[in-house]
Amino acid sequence: MEIFANFKSLFLSVWDRGILGIDIFEILIGLGIFLIFLIFRGLISKLIIKKLELISKRTTNKLDDTFVSAMVGPARFLPIVLGFFIASYYMSFSQETRDFVDNINRTLITILLFWIIHQIIEPISYILSGLGKILTRELIGWIIKSLKILIFILGAAAVLELWGIKIGPIIAGLGLFGVAVALGAQDLFKNLISGILVLVEKRFKMGDWILVEGIIEGIVERIGFRSTTIRKFDKSLAIIPNFQFAENAVINVSQTTNWIISWMITLQYDTTVEQLKKIRDQIENYIKSHDDFNIKIGYAVRVDKFSDSSIDMYVRCFTNSSSWENWLEVNERLAIEIKNIVEKNKASFAFPSQSIYVEKK
Repeated sequence: MEIFANFKSLFLSVWDRGILGIDIFEILIGLGIFLIFLIFRGLISKLIIKKLELISKRTTNKLDDTFVSAMVGPARFLPIVLGFFIASYYMSFSQETRDFVDNINRTLITILLFWIIHQIIEPISYILSGLGKILTRELIGWIIKSLKILIFILGAAAVLELWGIKIGPIIAGLGLFGVAVALGAQDLFKNLISGILVLVEKRFKMGDWILVEGIIEGIVERIGFRSTTIRKFDKSLAIIPNFQFAENAVINVSQTTNWIISWMITLQYDTTVEQLKKIRDQIENYIKSHDDFNIKIGYAVRVDKFSDSSIDMYVRCFTNSSSWENWLEVNERLAIEIKNIVEKNKASFAFPSQSIYVEKK
């Protein structure tokens, strides 16, 4: 019985002294309070957030869906902040420990506030998407990413300040480091600035067919900070530094509204003047009478010059095609019609030829 008496005495001594100067009963109460808020966190997730998601899905506006989705994380973190705050203030601490716990509370609240600000940026991106005529989707993406990084840096700085870590010397050191990096990474910054210019000036967007003479031709798949990814027509992937699009002429083929046809038809030298006039007039009438062509922009069908082995007739016209596939069809129909016209007028196409004279001795 003496053993049990000693154990009881030791147990009561520990209970009275507590842990780190905190009464055991207060610790249990504090843990109980924190546990209640953890349960409340689960209820928020299962009931309140789910209910808000269902309500937002019933509306046609996607802004409320984006907002509810963005606030899920902070809403589940809020009970943890409140639970720790209430539990810590219920317990009795020494002054030194109280200051430490207060700093933890300030840190949790700061994290919560900056997390909310960080998440609000997502709904802002939805609002900015309505400014499609001013800002491209890619530029909006860059702005959102930059804002998120800025909020994260400010939040981290605020937390460090709470714990007495001065960020002034850190910023100064980073500034010197940034200058050193800038001197050694001029190409990187050149590509970054070029990428921003591409987006601001709307030279092209994802999905566009672009051509940069002597460099690349293909479909834009991604516009990044440093480079642009382009899928070539042989399905290979090319990653082009952005400065190439700032320093060279970029032809956005996808923006073509009237594809052009420009040919030189070569006819044999035995073609008569009458045949030439008939062929010219009939080709011109075909272009003028078909809706495939936009004669308001202009067209030309004229005998152009006398080449070494042919009489050249120049044909130039603009189609009403805004797509490459449709242009190919119009192109083919015109080619077949010109061949029919030439053959109908009993003329023939010329081929490059050479005359060889053999001198007999």
